[in-house]
Amino acid sequence: MDGEVGPLPSPNRDDMLELTRVVPAPRDLVFELFTDADQLARWWGPRGFTIPTIDFEPRAGATYRIGMQPPEGDVFHLTGTFHEVDPPARLAFSFVWDPPDPDDVETVAQLSFQDSDGSTEILLAQGRFKTEARRDLHRDGWGESLDKLADLLRGSSA
Repeated sequence: MDGEVGPLPSPNRDDMLELTRVVPAPRDLVFELFTDADQLARWWGPRGFTIPTIDFEPRAGATYRIGMQPPEGDVFHLTGTFHEVDPPARLAFSFVWDPPDPDDVETVAQLSFQDSDGSTEILLAQGRFKTEARRDLHRDGWGESLDKLADLLRGSSA
């Protein structure tokens, strides 16, 4: 594996998730919050979720595993492989649920971090999803996670 991932997919694809978010911190810090396991565990996942276990050391070709605990229910895992790690500009990794939902397929999340007047613009493209419902579930999860990240950067409780 060469560790390279192509350009972000074109917009308006029904089977793709695309989000843009600006967070109040320089991109070096934001990239660190995405790539340091202890920092990631502070904000990753929808509101109310915790991260009881995390094995996350970003480098191209390495694998990761994140244990996610919903407010009610059993721990489940997110696993995958890092495709690209280019500090502080890009991060790309596969996304596999364990145990999977019948409508889950392996997707790739591609993140780009751009300077934006002292803040950082995060561009996310993920897909391709098998169903609109699974894409929407990921949109909600990423949205809440990025809200928690922004809260953390503003000094609020995530």
